[in-house]
Amino acid sequence: MSTVAAIVRREFAAYFNTALGWIILVYLLVAYGVFFFYIADVFEAQMATMRGMFRFAPLVLAWTVPIVTMRLVAEERSSGTIELLLTLPVTAWQVVVGKYLAAVGVVSLGTLLTLAYPLTLAQYGELDLGPVVGGYVGLVLIAASYVAVGLVCTTLSNSQVVAALSSLVACLLFWVVDKWAFNVPGVGGDLMRFIGFDHHFANIQRGVFDTRDLIYYLSVVIVCLALAAHFVRRRRLQA
Repeated sequence: MSTVAAIVRREFAAYFNTALGWIILVYLLVAYGVFFFYIADVFEAQMATMRGMFRFAPLVLAWTVPIVTMRLVAEERSSGTIELLLTLPVTAWQVVVGKYLAAVGVVSLGTLLTLAYPLTLAQYGELDLGPVVGGYVGLVLIAASYVAVGLVCTTLSNSQVVAALSSLVACLLFWVVDKWAFNVPGVGGDLMRFIGFDHHFANIQRGVFDTRDLIYYLSVVIVCLALAAHFVRRRRLQA
């Protein structure tokens, strides 16, 4: 556990030792703010609700997470430091989980900084806390799932650009696939809806915590971490 914690601290600090971490936080705040204040126009609507931001937030995360995850392994592979890391007494799982938790921490921090928005709304009207809590829990779960997908992509490439682009395509597919399901009848459409991140987020953002939705996100994370650990382990054997 101490090894994982050390990797988390190292990776989290690495984001903010450069401009990248600060840029990500500012970008998330601006992007969320645009959808909250302008696209949803919450004050013009005269309703104390966060639904406007929550509607578009998964898309914001799909665009942002690839930038967060692209450096996690691809950068170390291109610079050769991954070989040094793999010679240390750490397991592939520890490396993957440590890097994963650091990236989730950065994205979650940028998302949770927007808690100022519901606090502001509460001053202007009666805010239903259930959907607000559910929405933020759902966003953290989606962020955790996107990061897991991005982590797999970065373990497969030496190029941060390739890792970012492949992760972006994968994240956008998870975001859009349930929206295509309406054109696909039968079991195929049901499967596409089940795969879509937004489909499971819809219930949670209403404050309804269905164990099936929670298990889905948890399954995505576990499967992706297992794949990432496999690719890192394979790299160690080739080193």
